[in-house]
Amino acid sequence: MTATIKKATPSKAAAKKTAPARTTAAAEEAVPAQAPTPAKKTAAAKKTAGVKKTAAAKKTAGVKKAAPAKKPLVAEPSTGLVRRARRINRELAEVYPYAHPELDFENPFQLLVATVLSAQTTDLRVNQTTPALFARYPTPEDLAAANPEEVEEILRPTGFFRAKTKSVIGLSKALAEEFGGEVPGRLEDLVRLPGVGRKTAFVVLGNAFGRPGITVDTHFQRLVRRWQWTEETEPDKIEAAVGALFPKSEWTMLSHHVIFHGRRICHARKPACGACPIAPLCPAYGEGETDPEKARTLLKYEKGGYPGQRLNPPQAYLDAGGVPAPPLGAG
Repeated sequence: MTATIKKATPSKAAAKKTAPARTTAAAEEAVPAQAPTPAKKTAAAKKTAGVKKTAAAKKTAGVKKAAPAKKPLVAEPSTGLVRRARRINRELAEVYPYAHPELDFENPFQLLVATVLSAQTTDLRVNQTTPALFARYPTPEDLAAANPEEVEEILRPTGFFRAKTKSVIGLSKALAEEFGGEVPGRLEDLVRLPGVGRKTAFVVLGNAFGRPGITVDTHFQRLVRRWQWTEETEPDKIEAAVGALFPKSEWTMLSHHVIFHGRRICHARKPACGACPIAPLCPAYGEGETDPEKARTLLKYEKGGYPGQRLNPPQAYLDAGGVPAPPLGAG
């Protein structure tokens, strides 16, 4: 009788020993694939972003980007401001019907040179100096060929005479060489000349050629800000802002009215408010002397009975009581 051999079965301990291996295998099957490392994720993100960006670029490539609307150089002035500004100008036209450029001149060349010389000095001083200058150098060709030292000596009373000599000789050469000895009647040509800016150009255009322009000098700047016509401080912006308040045809005479008033009544340091004919319209009334008697002592030129700035003023000025200025050295 053969002995029956029993197949040995693994013990419980052995089963427990091998179980982890099966469990680990199952766990590995159950766990999903590991997420990519940060480096891989970044690369993938970049790749995806690039695809999206390219797609978006293609989508918008055919669409033109709308150009931003251009802002106007000057905001549309209010109706009230326009009315008040024009009323002031009408009042000034009645006070100064003889308003005119206060530089003596007989032709565009003389006015151009005189205006350049008027920087940093009075028109009176220029008018007392130019007779000798034009007697010796009557044409651009004459002044272009002048000895600078001799011109400097003539211009010495106007101040900054070396710089002014360089400017007037330079602009004379330009007139002789580029414009046949004639003063051009266009703004773009005038401002190319040495020592000539927009203010000088508009003086010449308005008074020698009859072409409207606004002359923004120190008096004009001061008064239009006092009257609250504009808050701008740069001459070209003041020019644009004030020009928007008036028809272009009035610009030249408007400049004369304002400048006349600034020189005679509405002074920089002590305006004669008590003697001002437009006091009821002025937002700055009270900045100066308000007593009528004291204010009258501050008036200048024909308003105060004193000589004017021109040696040869217009007849209308003389008829209004204006007195010609004395020549240089007359006391």
